[in-house]
Amino acid sequence: MKISQMKYVLALVALLSSSLSLAAERPNIVLIYTDDVGYGDVSCNGQSTLPTPNIDRIAAEGLRFTDAHCSAATCTPSRFALLTGQYAFRQAGTGIARGNANLIIKPSTVTLASLLKSTGYATGVVGKWHLGLGEGEVDWNKEVRPGPNDIGFDYHFLIPATGDRVPCVYLEQGHVVDLEPADPIQVSYGERIDHSPSGEEQPDTLKQKWSHGHNQTIVNGISRIGWMTGGQKARWIDEDMADVITHKAIRFIDDHKQSPFFLFFSTHDIHVPRVPHSRFAGRSGLGLRGDAMLQLDWCVGEILSRLDALDLTKNTLVIFSSDNGPVLDDGYHDEANEKLGDHRPNSNLRGGKYSLFEGGTRVPFLVRWPGHIEAGAESDALFGQVDLAASLASLTGASIPNGSCRDSRDSLAALLGQDSVGRDHLIHEAGQLALRLGKWKFIPPANVREQLGPWINTKISAPGALYDLSRMVAEQENQASRDAQQLQLMQDLHAKILKQSDQVSEIGQ
Repeated sequence: MKISQMKYVLALVALLSSSLSLAAERPNIVLIYTDDVGYGDVSCNGQSTLPTPNIDRIAAEGLRFTDAHCSAATCTPSRFALLTGQYAFRQAGTGIARGNANLIIKPSTVTLASLLKSTGYATGVVGKWHLGLGEGEVDWNKEVRPGPNDIGFDYHFLIPATGDRVPCVYLEQGHVVDLEPADPIQVSYGERIDHSPSGEEQPDTLKQKWSHGHNQTIVNGISRIGWMTGGQKARWIDEDMADVITHKAIRFIDDHKQSPFFLFFSTHDIHVPRVPHSRFAGRSGLGLRGDAMLQLDWCVGEILSRLDALDLTKNTLVIFSSDNGPVLDDGYHDEANEKLGDHRPNSNLRGGKYSLFEGGTRVPFLVRWPGHIEAGAESDALFGQVDLAASLASLTGASIPNGSCRDSRDSLAALLGQDSVGRDHLIHEAGQLALRLGKWKFIPPANVREQLGPWINTKISAPGALYDLSRMVAEQENQASRDAQQLQLMQDLHAKILKQSDQVSEIGQ
């Protein structure tokens, strides 16, 4: 055997031994998945206008990524990709889900949760869901199935969709919490069924007025998208939402402290409506959006403190990220624009939520596992949340069936800070599909959301836009006319992904 071959074999054996050793340790996994939090909303990413000390603690004790991405610039498709290891554009009906949408992840689908469960993990999801529930016309007065328990989660406590959509109730293990049979719930996203005054009809009675779209059923003094009747006792109080879901998340940790667990803690902050508890209201100086960010940081601190108290910190992998980039006015007059001050939620990136520019998908991504990840480290590796399924399967020794998690790559080395390069390419979804290939970014001809607010589009004409992010991360220099060879390479790869979508996982390997 040649020396070069021997070195390759020894390296392969070392890598395999390392993977087996990590799998044998079986760490707890806590994935804190936030809502609409931009790259520049956390102070460990360089901003000084909005302190986030608890989130920063994860970075200080672990690894901070500078080029990590969710899969889409809106929540439902990002969550779909994260859990299934498959880009959402492959499946119809994975756009932003209505509050009464059916479960879009079919019960036969292999998911991140089912993979971990197959290796003996207790699995739970607490917080925002927004992936649909049930099948057919959902009856919220009975057990709602299928749901998270049918795709790998042992336990769930859910905000069914989002805070700005009905039904405005919590769902625990398939049942609406505190529902009284004598006051049944009905939900409609078509015919009006709620004949009490709506947000459109009585805007002056609202404690937070709508700016666009959110003008139907009023719950807790805030009008929402959609119509809802009944369930008066079961309806949530927005100000208490962070406390409620954090308590449930901590309870799940307490209940499973003796054995490996996976907690998907999906917070609602800083999504609209932003209604922070009185403990946080007015504290940030940046309006309700800033106050809600402080509340989110508190939630993170409560989780970290509980891990400390139970002596679980060293044996728990904590991941913090967001489902898409930031947005300001997103349907309510909450002074997010007016009180922004010097704060830049998307840092020096272009665009945010709903956008194909980097600000739509480049999000905070922090990872901590004491003893396995270097404290205070930084990684420029290109990493996608779509890879969490395969990477955590590798970590825990789970076997992925053929054909499942087709877009997910084993990027465990990058996740743990041992690979500084990461993915070769990634898809970003926001109506159209943008393509990252190393330092290069290609956006096909499209109308692209430009700002965080108000809504302004930039038209990208044929042949599309080509950006060298190593030159300017803000995507201001279109290189399409200057680098025909790179443009053609990107166009060809983009076309191949669209034409042969079933073979996306083979491209670039």
